[in-house]
Amino acid sequence: MLSKPPGNEDVPPTPDDPRQVAGSSGLTLRRLDVWINEWRLRMRMMSVCVEGARDAHGGALVNLIHGYADNGDPFVRKFTDQLLEEVSKPFFATLHKWLFSGELYDPFSEFFVALDHSMAHLQYVHPSSLAGGIGALSGDGGFGGDPDDTLGNGEGGLKLWETKYQFQKDMLPMFVGEAFGRKIFSTGKSLNFIRYSCHDSDWVVTREKMSNTGGTLKYSDIAGLERSIDAAYQVASQRLFEVFIEKFKLLDHLSALKNYLLLGHGDFADRLMEALGPSLTRPANTLYRHNLTAHLDSAVRSSNAIRDPLDVRRRLDARMLEYSHGEIGWDVFTLEYKVDAPIDTVLDPGSMEKYLKLFRYIWQMKRIEGALNAGWMRIAGGARNFLRVPELEIEWHKIRMAMAEMIHFVRQMQAYCHLEVIGCSWKTLIDFLNRKEGDLDALIEAHRTYLDRMVKKVLLLSPKTGKEETVLSQVKEVFSTILQFREATDNFYNYCLTESSRRDEQLDVQRGVFTGRRGHDEEGAQPSDALPGLLRRLKEYSSSFSERAQTIVHHLQVHADLDCRFLGVRLSFSDFYKSKKELAQLSQKT
Repeated sequence: MLSKPPGNEDVPPTPDDPRQVAGSSGLTLRRLDVWINEWRLRMRMMSVCVEGARDAHGGALVNLIHGYADNGDPFVRKFTDQLLEEVSKPFFATLHKWLFSGELYDPFSEFFVALDHSMAHLQYVHPSSLAGGIGALSGDGGFGGDPDDTLGNGEGGLKLWETKYQFQKDMLPMFVGEAFGRKIFSTGKSLNFIRYSCHDSDWVVTREKMSNTGGTLKYSDIAGLERSIDAAYQVASQRLFEVFIEKFKLLDHLSALKNYLLLGHGDFADRLMEALGPSLTRPANTLYRHNLTAHLDSAVRSSNAIRDPLDVRRRLDARMLEYSHGEIGWDVFTLEYKVDAPIDTVLDPGSMEKYLKLFRYIWQMKRIEGALNAGWMRIAGGARNFLRVPELEIEWHKIRMAMAEMIHFVRQMQAYCHLEVIGCSWKTLIDFLNRKEGDLDALIEAHRTYLDRMVKKVLLLSPKTGKEETVLSQVKEVFSTILQFREATDNFYNYCLTESSRRDEQLDVQRGVFTGRRGHDEEGAQPSDALPGLLRRLKEYSSSFSERAQTIVHHLQVHADLDCRFLGVRLSFSDFYKSKKELAQLSQKT
């Protein structure tokens, strides 16, 4: 005789119940049907789950079973919850290890975090380990691995951070949700990064031990699971920020890039310009890197840059880009700032290329400023002391007017770049770092936003297709025109100086004073027919500058960026170029 199935002891008999009809000693089909009804339903549910799970495993299997929990039948919901409690235990075991220690133990690839096995052998070596101070750590590979296999700076830590572990949305259980899944993914990656790349394994091990005393994660406590995920995410992200800012001095490196490559140290930029100026005017194939490095060191020592930490100063270097025939030092010189692990996760090679691009543009602007300042001081003093050619005074007035216009243009460009773009972008980045919110991905994104904003605004890039660098190319042409004007001004200055000297000698002869330099001056004097050519070139360069500046102002006034439009207003200064154009058109009509 079959024994009474469990679970039906307390079921009261009904008038139609076979127990009421046949007594307690007999077995009927009706009684057997009642006894096995609940188990039959369970077997049907198991059959449906097994059929649907033929091609599912891991998180996908949990999702399949969880789909039956949204059912109006209390029996189905209860059975599904009981089944999920058992089925999800391996998932929660893997989740616990990943969430609190950053280790991925998933031998059957059932977790929603997957390891890229092509990068599992790579190791991200800390600089101190290169000197034998810190060795590689073992584990699941993490951000570590075989000590013989290292990831060099050519790839950078960013690639390792972004591709070593992948988020698989289709393997994520629905009761977790994508938002919490992303937090779990980020938390484990952060802990793994802290352990293997930042070599702070003691903190991770201590945190794991503390988490083991707080209970286990399970399906029946979803609210507790969400609290644990939030707490782990905040703690790991906070620790990662502390490691980057306090241990690896990320803020010092960002400040160094701003002060050196973006010429934030004004006195350093002036000293470097003074030291390198004569050398950079020579052909590029005559320059040597050790000479550039010596000038760089001299500029650092003679400016406030000497107060920066030694670790920052030793990363700064001078180098030459690849050059072709005919290029000079100004075309190939650049500064370089070297970063290593794990800082290059944020300051990746792509970001450093953007910094170099900004440096070359701002450095060229600094060159133009220096050339204009030297030219202005020369003609302002020379016109009073040496240039005693009265009939050319009107020409010098025109030169001073044109040079003042150029100085205004360059200084407005510099103020825009340093104050409105770099300064404001820097404040936004510092505010983010002070809040210490988000994870390493948020930090990388904040730095990218900071850098992309500077590149876009400093280089005056347009979002319109086909016109991205239209204004930038025109600004570079203006810089070239200013240098040509400056060279023509020097030639005119030399002509006037020679003519002034010749006239002084004639006056000396008339007074009966003989200096003995007559023959020498005649040999070095410029022919009188050189003056029209000099004046023509000065006029051409001055007109070319005004036309190009007017074109730049016009493009900036219709630029998509509001700051660029304001720059156009300042460059025009009370519609100067517009009035100048109207006067030119009026003179042509008359």
